[in-house]
This record gives sequence, structure tokens and C-alpha cells, in this order.
Amino acid sequence: MQFIRAGEPAESNIFNRLDERKCALLASGMDVINLSIGTPDFQPDAHVMEAVSRAALDPEQYKYSLNETRALLDAVQDWYKRRYDVVMADDEIMAVCGSQEGIAHVCFPFAGPNDIILAPDPGYPIFSFGPMMARATVALYPLRPENNWQLDFADIPEDVADRAKAMVVSYPNNPTTAVADRAFYERLVTFAREHNIIVIHDNAYSDLLLNGQQGLSFLSTPGAKEVGIEFNSLSKTYNLTGMRVSFALGNRDVISRFRAFRSQIDYGMFYPIQAGAVAALTGPQDIVARNRAGYMARRDALCGGLRRIGWDVPDAQGTMFVWAKIPEKYTSSVDFVIELMEKTGVICVPGSAFGAQGEGYVRFALVVPPERMEQAVRRIDESGMLKG
Repeated sequence: MQFIRAGEPAESNIFNRLDERKCALLASGMDVINLSIGTPDFQPDAHVMEAVSRAALDPEQYKYSLNETRALLDAVQDWYKRRYDVVMADDEIMAVCGSQEGIAHVCFPFAGPNDIILAPDPGYPIFSFGPMMARATVALYPLRPENNWQLDFADIPEDVADRAKAMVVSYPNNPTTAVADRAFYERLVTFAREHNIIVIHDNAYSDLLLNGQQGLSFLSTPGAKEVGIEFNSLSKTYNLTGMRVSFALGNRDVISRFRAFRSQIDYGMFYPIQAGAVAALTGPQDIVARNRAGYMARRDALCGGLRRIGWDVPDAQGTMFVWAKIPEKYTSSVDFVIELMEKTGVICVPGSAFGAQGEGYVRFALVVPPERMEQAVRRIDESGMLKG
């Protein structure tokens, strides 16, 4: 059999290598602290699980859904008005099976060979892999620490911007944890309008700002609906990662074309999952503040602890991750991560897995309690890796 390389991006190799070493360490009896994968360990609210369970006992709920229920559309509209002061029409909303799936497919209706899609470096891998699946050309724009990992529009050459069909933007940002303010989104709308670019904004972490601010929606910026869409997810806000509930929202022409494309590959979101999403969006919202407080406590334990032992790791600004520059004596983020695993059992992800601009950094996921974070800090300190 012969296979093309499209399904095997280079960064998958390091994740395979990490997983192999993790299994070997576990087999040897080592206590592993896995901070590599961003899977929340916080629990969903009981009323959400009950709503899914009740719906799942109704045999009528097992038919193709094809479209969003009226209850789900109402819930999303109320959510966006309440949370972001944005009014959404029915034809500006489409449910997708997680933002990853949505971003993987969104370029297919409007991009193909010889089209340019702009994507961030460093960036979450699907931001580049999705356009690659559509056979578009990915033009990476750099995110730099001196700009607080925020896009500098001057870094995009004028001729590239003029040729680009779309650009993927994501704040709060994975992996860098950077956040964007309203002025940034205003510049983004202006840039997109000037160059006739469709904006694809990933807004999965707007409720996980860890700096005391309120997260924004790109769509709350005047003119945003004219130039793009955003994806927003219930996965991290409501601890529903396995339910795969996300929404593409915004420009009705993009949503219409995207819906037509997805009708060829999908038959709609399972009704019990829609019922759970409605329960999450319309029920008690204290889980949002509870999650945020939980991630802040973990961040403080990890970042504060690492600074205390001599590793100058800044506090994450948003998301459920920490982005850290590797100690000066190391030159390869992969080599550092492997040595860290071998000596401490603490697993993180090398920044190079997110693009060339991520080299020299690592990403930790805030997926264990503060006491476990403190244990990770002690192991790193005792390993001697920060000395010399």
C-alpha cells in the first residue's frame, strides 16, 4: 500500500515520541505527571449530564438531526447577547462537532490550490493543517514575544495579504496564552476589509482569561460580521470536551456556504448532545467562574513555583496552558522535553511542535491540581536541570 503524507504532519512525530517514552516510563514504575494534553479534569455540571441522559432515553432522539433545534438556536443567541452583547440571527449560527472539526473543514467552500490562507506561527496545528487539507497554500505569520505574541500586521507582506483568501486568528492564544484587546480586533477588521480577507477566529478560551479581564468576542467589533466568523466552544468553559460542541458564528454568506459543504459529510449534531448544550448555556453559570479560579490556582502553583526555583516562567494570561522559555543552557525544546521526562516524569510539549517560532519554548497544560503542580516543581528542582 502507498499513502500520501497529507495525514502525517511533521509535528505528529514528536507527539508519538512523547507517548512512546511516557508508556516506557509508566511500565518502569515511574510516577508520571502528564502536563502535555489540554484535557480538562474538572467535571461537567450535574444538570447538563441529566439533560443528556433524559434525552438519550427517548428513542425519537436517535434520528438524523440535520439542523440545530429551536431550543439550541435560542440558547446560543441568548448566550452571545448576555455574554458578549452581540445579536445573532438564525442564519449566522451553525453547530459543528468541535472547533477542531470546524476549522479542519471551513476552508473547503472557498479555498483550494493556489489560494493563500494566513495562519499563526506558533499556532495550534489544525490552523495550518485544515487549509492544507483543502490544498490551499499556508502562509505563516510570526507571533513574537516582543509583541506579547500578538499579530503585528506589518509582518504580513502587502502582496501576500492581497492574495490571501482568509486568515486564521486565535485569542486567547494556544499555545502562547496571549490575549487580544478591542483595539486589536478593530485593526483586524480594518486589515481584513482592506485586503478582502475572510477572518476565521478561534475563540475557545474567552471565558478562561486569567488576568482579571473579561474575554471578548471578535464579533463584538463593529464590522466583524462583514469580514468573518468565529468558532466558540463549550469544551473548556463547561468541561464538555467529549461532547464535541462548538459553533461557527458570524458572516451569513460564509455560514451558508459552510453549511452546504458540511451537508455532504455530516448529518447534524446528535439530539441529546444538543439538549446538553442547551442545559449548559441556559442553566446556572457559576461553573465558569469556578473553572477560571481553578485554573488560576494551578497556574499560580506552577508558574510561581518555577520562578521560586530559578526558572523565570511568566504567569499565563489566558487559556488552560502555560508557555515557558526553556532554560538558557538548552538550545532544543525537544531535547529539553525528553530530558525533563526522563529525569522528573513531568511531561510537557516542545514549542517547536507549534511551528518554527515556538522553538525555544515549551507548553504545560494546567490539568492537575495545585498539589500535583507543586510536586512537579519539586521534581524539577531536585533534578538539577536548572543549575549550571
